[in-house]
Amino acid sequence: MKNKITFLGMAVLCLCFNTLQAQSGSIIGKIVDNNQEPVSFANVILKSAVDSSLVKVEYTQDDGTYQMINIDAGKYWIDISYVGMNPHKTAAFDLADGQQLEIPLISMKASGTDLQEVTVTAEKPLLELKPDKMVLNVEGSINASGSTAFELMRKSPGVIVDNNDNISLLGKSSVQIYIDGKPSPLGGADLAAFLKSIQSTEIESIEIITNPSAKFDAEGNGGIINIRMKKDKRLGTNANINLGYSVGEVAQYNSSVSGNYRNKKMNAFGSFSYNDGRNVNFMNLYREQFGGSFDQKGNQFNSWTSYNFKAGSDFFLSKKSTLGFLVNGFLNDNSHGSDSRTLIGKVGVPTVDSILQATTSDSGERNNLNFNLNYKFDDAKGNTVNIDADYGQFRNTNAQLLPNTYLDPSGENVLFERISANETPTNIDIATFKVDYERPLLGGQLGAGGKIAFVNTDNTFNFFQVVDGEKILDPNVSNQFQYEENVNAAYFSYARKLGQKWNLSFGLRMEQTNSTGDLTSYISQPITRVDTSYLNFFPSGGITFTPSRKHSFGLNYSRRINRPSYQDLNPFELKLDELTFQKGNPFLRPEYANNVQLTYSFNYRLNVSLNYSHTENLITRITDASSETAAFITWVNLADQYNYSLNISAPMPITKWWSSYTSLTGFNTQNKADYGDGRTIDLNVSTFNVYSQHTFRLPKGWSMELSGWYNSPSAWGGTFEMDAMWNMDFGVQKKLMDGRANLKVSVSDIFKTTNWSGVAAFGPLFMDINGGWDSRRVRVNFSYLIGNTQVKGARKRKTGLEEEQARANSGGNQ
Repeated sequence: MKNKITFLGMAVLCLCFNTLQAQSGSIIGKIVDNNQEPVSFANVILKSAVDSSLVKVEYTQDDGTYQMINIDAGKYWIDISYVGMNPHKTAAFDLADGQQLEIPLISMKASGTDLQEVTVTAEKPLLELKPDKMVLNVEGSINASGSTAFELMRKSPGVIVDNNDNISLLGKSSVQIYIDGKPSPLGGADLAAFLKSIQSTEIESIEIITNPSAKFDAEGNGGIINIRMKKDKRLGTNANINLGYSVGEVAQYNSSVSGNYRNKKMNAFGSFSYNDGRNVNFMNLYREQFGGSFDQKGNQFNSWTSYNFKAGSDFFLSKKSTLGFLVNGFLNDNSHGSDSRTLIGKVGVPTVDSILQATTSDSGERNNLNFNLNYKFDDAKGNTVNIDADYGQFRNTNAQLLPNTYLDPSGENVLFERISANETPTNIDIATFKVDYERPLLGGQLGAGGKIAFVNTDNTFNFFQVVDGEKILDPNVSNQFQYEENVNAAYFSYARKLGQKWNLSFGLRMEQTNSTGDLTSYISQPITRVDTSYLNFFPSGGITFTPSRKHSFGLNYSRRINRPSYQDLNPFELKLDELTFQKGNPFLRPEYANNVQLTYSFNYRLNVSLNYSHTENLITRITDASSETAAFITWVNLADQYNYSLNISAPMPITKWWSSYTSLTGFNTQNKADYGDGRTIDLNVSTFNVYSQHTFRLPKGWSMELSGWYNSPSAWGGTFEMDAMWNMDFGVQKKLMDGRANLKVSVSDIFKTTNWSGVAAFGPLFMDINGGWDSRRVRVNFSYLIGNTQVKGARKRKTGLEEEQARANSGGNQ
């Protein structure tokens, strides 16, 4: 199978190279206003001069430029429109094969209509299908209000969030989460916590990229989910204020403010958000191992106070060059606690031998600070250079107290007690430098670039036995784990149109990795250092066939890698109680995946994708027995995973006032591995999930929304088979103060049906688990706009701290 997939990938690339003989042209230009200031986000519509039919639609960038590539030879004209300005129509012109045509500078004049007397309503469709991604526009969604970026993941096509807050796309769990083109610095539970700190009022859209091009880091077998934050498009000085409150069993608060100032020489921007609240959940865990039974019931709580901030400026050195800097990060204080009670006995015996009562508490700080220096050159003719230099640091501290009290079967008398504590500071430093270059070539667009990344992590684990209130260091389990990594990458990519109906793209990325893991212990260890060095090539390619304006077919291939996150390599133990804990694995190897995707689109509404992937050395979590009484969760390399998936999504207007969107994803996952001693994995699960949203536009600025999702029985980790779960939300919205203010009220999980449950069997261990969280909540959100109505916002640029931040399981909020 591996050879077949590799052959298919090479066949796609060969086909791309052999079809470069056909030629197509491109059109570039720039639009300014009366004051010769660039007009951004103007609609640029290319029409055929023969029958005035629409050929292509683009919009201008921040600098007023636009570009249309892969245009067939012919006679055309351009229609330009922008709110508050008179429409502009160019004279007809001819475009020859392979020609790059520059349209003379277009100056638009303000319309004579008083804009204060006009109400303009422009709404994006909930789902947009683009050649390289799907875009879910959540900005106008009512039920998205008061939600977080994490909760919005469930509403994205093909995305599933499991009971342990892990995110998967089309059945694949190795997904990279990006924020404005820059991966989140977190992973696992910390990534979930960070996404919960980002409010929906700050989000414009969610982009789903299942087969990223060679320009992206090869990291992430499951693809990329890119969260686009709102970008201010108004002219002049302005600010946006958001206030939110939600309540269920406990309350949560959030607020944010963003501002922007722009003149002819520079553009300054910034934002600040504050989040405060608590969360509660429960988990029940029954397990059997080596003839013993352990019936654990527990409750957990989290509380947090977090601050997210961003500040930057762009300096316009010339019409073609921009120099910018960006500083962003977060500060977080958090605490966590749990209270569990475990009945210990023997399988098949109704009586209890003893009871373990464990009450844990931990607190810490998670802080992150990132710096970016960026230079961009764009001559508006398709030639661009983008240079990024980045540095990021993460400083985390955490202290945990873990009392374990064993009681007799009556629960009244103490048999014995063990109290332990630990301190786990973690420091991560990341430095990257990357260059991206693009230029027109042979009627298409050529891209090339390179990247260098250095990562240093320092993890200390000090474990203490607490005796008479005094902490005594335990040298048997205390240690320090240091990890260093260097990744050097280079790539090229090419995209162009062939004739009237065909488009192709292909690329190749090379990544060379050097890493060292060094474990320092108080006592001698059999292996204390792990050195790794490897070189990989990652081809990608795609072909699109459009037989008519209503039908489009696509075939894409990519090879991807998923390296272990820095914390998953850390062998430290995180305990729920002394019989249940989690630890990393310093010997994890990278996983590799070959992905193939076939897509079909009808009339830009019905979108269908069929996907296949084969992953070698799959990194997954399993639950195993460490002794006759203790069980633990760790990360291992599974031998193989095969994944087949089908996604159907359709945004559909039913009437002028009623629109709907539905996404259905079905997939089959097969996990296979043999670890010896009867510890085998042979899991074959077929499952599906569906999301549907209905929006009703009512008179006098009112609107209403009903949405819901359903996950059928599924697989989790390497061994668990999970039961079905579903959810339904309802909300209303009212525009106030001449459209400057917006009030949204919604109720999530109306029927409180998002509790989860499942079973697993692995070697001598059998587990039956279930749990839930504070999911039914009433949310209220109010936003208000201060300033002018048309402002060009900050550049939404991508920085160099990408793959490395996505793997730094360090920090977060909540």
